[in-house]
Amino acid sequence: MEEDRKDSVVAHREDAGVQVKAVQNVAFADANQKQQPSLWTRRMFMLYGCLLVATFNSCINGYDGSLMGSINSYEQYRAYFGFPLSGGTPSTGIVYAIYTIGNLVGSFAAGPATDTFGRRWGMFSGALIIIIGTIVQATCTSLGGFMGGRFVLGFGVAITASAGPAYVSEMAHPTFRGTMTAVYNTFWFIGGIPGTFVPYGTSTIIGSNSWRIPVWVQMTFSGVVVIFCLLLPETPRWLMANDRHEEALNVMAKYHGEGDRNSPIVQLEYREMLEDISVTGSDKRWWDYRELFNSPEVRYRTMLVLAIGFFGQWSGNGPVSYYYPQMLAGAGITSNQTQLLLQGFQNVISFVGAVFGAIMCDRWGRRPQFLVSTGIVIVIFAIITALNATNVAFVDGVQTAKNGSQAKAEIAIIFIFGFVFAAGYTPLQGLYPVECLRYESRAKGMGFYNFWVNIAGFYNTFVTGIAFTGAGWKYYFLFIFWDCLEFAFIYFFFVETKNRTLEELTEIFRGRNRVKRSVQQTEVVVQGAAGVTEVLGEKAPVV
Repeated sequence: MEEDRKDSVVAHREDAGVQVKAVQNVAFADANQKQQPSLWTRRMFMLYGCLLVATFNSCINGYDGSLMGSINSYEQYRAYFGFPLSGGTPSTGIVYAIYTIGNLVGSFAAGPATDTFGRRWGMFSGALIIIIGTIVQATCTSLGGFMGGRFVLGFGVAITASAGPAYVSEMAHPTFRGTMTAVYNTFWFIGGIPGTFVPYGTSTIIGSNSWRIPVWVQMTFSGVVVIFCLLLPETPRWLMANDRHEEALNVMAKYHGEGDRNSPIVQLEYREMLEDISVTGSDKRWWDYRELFNSPEVRYRTMLVLAIGFFGQWSGNGPVSYYYPQMLAGAGITSNQTQLLLQGFQNVISFVGAVFGAIMCDRWGRRPQFLVSTGIVIVIFAIITALNATNVAFVDGVQTAKNGSQAKAEIAIIFIFGFVFAAGYTPLQGLYPVECLRYESRAKGMGFYNFWVNIAGFYNTFVTGIAFTGAGWKYYFLFIFWDCLEFAFIYFFFVETKNRTLEELTEIFRGRNRVKRSVQQTEVVVQGAAGVTEVLGEKAPVV
């Protein structure tokens, strides 16, 4: 009967441009239909410029991640600091760890720095600290100086990693928030690609300049942030929380309403912010994290933030390539320069996957994107486990690949894994946590998220090698099992956040049956610029 009514609505009004649509939120769909925002206007390109500056914060982390993996293979770098010319030692491990320790300590300063003075000043202070750390590293003459610079660098990155995503998500146009915010984390590879190719280009230079030059280049992205971030507008949500409503309305009008304060989307945002954002703002006490746990609603939000933090690090994206050196040797690839080149191409392929995932995230939805990519990762891990089980052997006490063709097949599959993981997880690692957090706890919550991401990464750095030494390729079974647990957890607990404003997500997290409510759609009748003219009722959810 209900279907007949819907068909009748469309049949009788076809000439008037009537459509029946299933929407996540009626008010948001109505505002979008009335305003019909375009991605190609002058003001939208001004918004892209603002988001681009903030997105350079992601490049900083990507550059360092690739840089250290590259220069650590240099004979010039190892000889300068007295490391063995091959193999890892506790000293080389500490160089990696001190950056993580700086990041962990900085995580506690990230929330207050970003909340107290605003998202822009959070980005500025973090990037300035990174520049100081880079100068200390690039000019050092001892291992202690290099490690001191690494600590300072990690401290600054923790602040930018909180302020950057918060700024992007809060400034992004609500209609296109998913893709605009998802692009943030894809810029890890914009830093990661030169972080591989710059060392590739300097690897033949004799002396310490071979590794100092790539370290100096690290200032590029943080320098862009320092120069331009204070020229950006502050986010309307921070302005609202600090009782600066007129300024907030002006920013929304300029970047979300084509200059019109009365545009439907701007007015919807403004009303929702008035209702949802406390004028007392965020808790400025750096040591007090009770706001992340003081009600069932925020505990659920925090649970999802922690989950994506661990899932993004423990899905096997590091251990998948543990036997990569043996596979390269088995395929006849022994030149350090060629290996650096392949690492660079890996970053390029992963970047393509990340951009693809960012573009599609609003079309697919967060839950399907997580679920499909995790499912494919499980299959890939099963294949890699089988390849390693049949191809890795000890010859004269050294692990080698027995079959060159099989080694090449595994190298190809590792490249495929990089694309799949980047398409599924990379865009959402910067997007999903900020969507799950309320404004009042967003900056501190992102600092909390960054803290546990580094704890998980610390485990990967120091435990993976020990585990593979003891269990060999059988250690991959743990990741197959873990990824299956991830899949189940995502299915039963992850809510869908697409096609809603950040404030509208509050109604999902309050109450019971959060997952079911998040995928619930309402069928409405829309008629051109008139917007939603009739609400037909709820559509059966597809979980």
